[in-house]
Amino acid sequence: MNDLSSLSRRSFLLTGAALSAPLLHAQQQTDFLTELSSYQDIKGKLPDYLRALAHEKLAERKRVIASLKTPEDVAKRKALVRSTIEAAIGGFPEKTPLNPKVVGTIQKDGYKIEKIIFESQPGFFVTASLYVPTRGDGPFPGVLYPLGHELGGKSHDAWQRMLVTLARNGYVAITWDPAGQGERAQIYDPDFNQRTLIRSTTEHTVLGVECLLAGDNFARYTIWDGIRALDYLLSRPEVDTSRIACTGNSGGGTHTSYISALEDRIHVAAPSCYLTGWGKLIETIGPQDAEQVLLPWIAAGLDHGDFPLAFAPRPFLMLTAIRDFFSIVGAREVFAEAKQVYGIFGAEDKIDKAEVDRGHGYHQPNRIRAYEWFAKWLKKELYKDGEPDVEVLEFEDLACTPTGRVASSIGGETVFTLNKKRVDSFDPKLPKVTSSGDLGAFQKQVRERAARRSGFDQEKRTVSSESYGDITRQGYRIEKLLLRSRPEIPVPALFFSPHTRSRKPAVVYVHGRGKSAEAAPGGEIEWFVRQGLAVLALDPRGMGETDRVDDRNGSDFPRYFGDYESAMTSFLLAKSLVGMRASDILAGVDWLSERGEVLPNRIAIVGKGKAAVPALYAAAFDERIAAAAFEDMLASYRTVTDNRINRDVLENVVIGALREYDLPDLAAVIAPRPVRLINPVDQLGMRLWPEKAAQAYERAASVHATAGGKLQVLRRKTEAGPETVYADLI
Repeated sequence: MNDLSSLSRRSFLLTGAALSAPLLHAQQQTDFLTELSSYQDIKGKLPDYLRALAHEKLAERKRVIASLKTPEDVAKRKALVRSTIEAAIGGFPEKTPLNPKVVGTIQKDGYKIEKIIFESQPGFFVTASLYVPTRGDGPFPGVLYPLGHELGGKSHDAWQRMLVTLARNGYVAITWDPAGQGERAQIYDPDFNQRTLIRSTTEHTVLGVECLLAGDNFARYTIWDGIRALDYLLSRPEVDTSRIACTGNSGGGTHTSYISALEDRIHVAAPSCYLTGWGKLIETIGPQDAEQVLLPWIAAGLDHGDFPLAFAPRPFLMLTAIRDFFSIVGAREVFAEAKQVYGIFGAEDKIDKAEVDRGHGYHQPNRIRAYEWFAKWLKKELYKDGEPDVEVLEFEDLACTPTGRVASSIGGETVFTLNKKRVDSFDPKLPKVTSSGDLGAFQKQVRERAARRSGFDQEKRTVSSESYGDITRQGYRIEKLLLRSRPEIPVPALFFSPHTRSRKPAVVYVHGRGKSAEAAPGGEIEWFVRQGLAVLALDPRGMGETDRVDDRNGSDFPRYFGDYESAMTSFLLAKSLVGMRASDILAGVDWLSERGEVLPNRIAIVGKGKAAVPALYAAAFDERIAAAAFEDMLASYRTVTDNRINRDVLENVVIGALREYDLPDLAAVIAPRPVRLINPVDQLGMRLWPEKAAQAYERAASVHATAGGKLQVLRRKTEAGPETVYADLI
């Protein structure tokens, strides 16, 4: 053999060895789909599925809008819009005395600023600024000015520039700190005299999670603040109640759209940088913070275009920015549709749109356009003064409280305390279980409620599977699978099968960190296999290999809310991640039940971490599950609403659940099948003390005992092995 041949052979062998290492690695991978060219986009399957459902509903809506021909048609839809908003927020509170107080006045050239505190609900204090002309003869037109999320609340410089200009031009304008902004931090650290959460959008959404469990929306409080601010504005003798406008930017544009759609007392509207349509929102930035997502808006057949529709034919000006993150393409589509609706009234002149070639914000050219619009419709005159320079005051100058914080100066109610009172007042009226004969009625009611609330798909599933190789280990093999009960939703799975010929019990194993979390040699799944059990570990949609959360962009939303976009889009469609994931888990039960080596009447479920709640729903829905264990599971929905702050709960929320049931009720439904609750956690993911955990499940344990079953609340120490809590599960 010559040197060249020898070198070539060595090169070939070295190259082969180098190639075989990654090949072997790929074969041994338990997260395997991303290694396959056909599934490089696996993380996008859930959002793609939700977007497709949304576009289907939005297309239906477009056909409905196209069928509107008369003012009477529009009036009927306007009533639908209003009733849907009210239902989405859980209804409006009762109107109670505002008890307004003027706590200070700032005199300026041509106007004054009154510092006002009123109560939008009893003890729920709103800090506001009223800009009043001091020249000219009243009564003057009024302007309601809801705010966006900018720092400083009502003291933000762009707001001051516009409000001062309005006052100098003969308008009485009111603005107020939104809940969670300015002086109204809702989650407050008294030791440091500062808000606990820096971002107002995060605070809004933490509170929004609590509101959703009550069947409400954070917007219930923000919209009501605006309606009560309007009540106050109209009570002032300086204001002509027949000439009222509403305008605001971003979150203020949201509330301009909401309040104007709800209120006949508003005569002219000009929302800025909000309206774009859900079709474009879900394709771009996704759902924004809690109050900007009315639920289930898309499933109800509505879209952003329904806000100007509900205002028609009153004068409506859309203020937009070409480089806004709220898509200008969507804004143009909303405007085109609204123009057609206004045409039904012969009022095309009463709707218009302004665009500025800038990013998100209420920029001066659009502010001037708003001045012109208000002058045209409220004063019947042309506006030619532009926007003169104004003196911008500091936060402290405009503060209504001595400390700049309602929490430390006045106290009173917060969104948390008001929502908690709401939840405390609920009576689910579940049937009592005092004998085994009562169990059936209890189970039927809870199952029906949980299925309806969670959007659980109760249609019969047809499960298919695809195999992508296997891994051989000592005493067992692992088959790499892709399960489908819906063509659009692939569910990656691993089937661990002991090398025994006899039929065996099985476990469906779902872990919040995915099927591979405990799949390594020596991991927890291997322990189950060594006990002679087959194990199907799977990734329900949006978990494990299909988890789309990326927390590297600097946002704190992933840390507090997980897959916020998928959760909120699901809610928009009257679905929930919980219900969909429970369906995926039961598809795994379907598949196991058909395996010849598995005893179909001895299938248990183990849910861990974030996956435990959907596993609980699955076990409650399906009696084929013979035993269940849930580790590090959220103890109850009440632990969320009973505490001021929560973290990483949203993916397990079911809207309005607390009106009808709680998680311990679902555990009770599983009776008399055995249930183990291992280290239940609170709303921050912290393990409950054993006594508190037992107390949370006391009623559920009683139901199990009455039915002849057993519910155990167990403590697993950090270093303890699976045998300490999972022995003899099935």
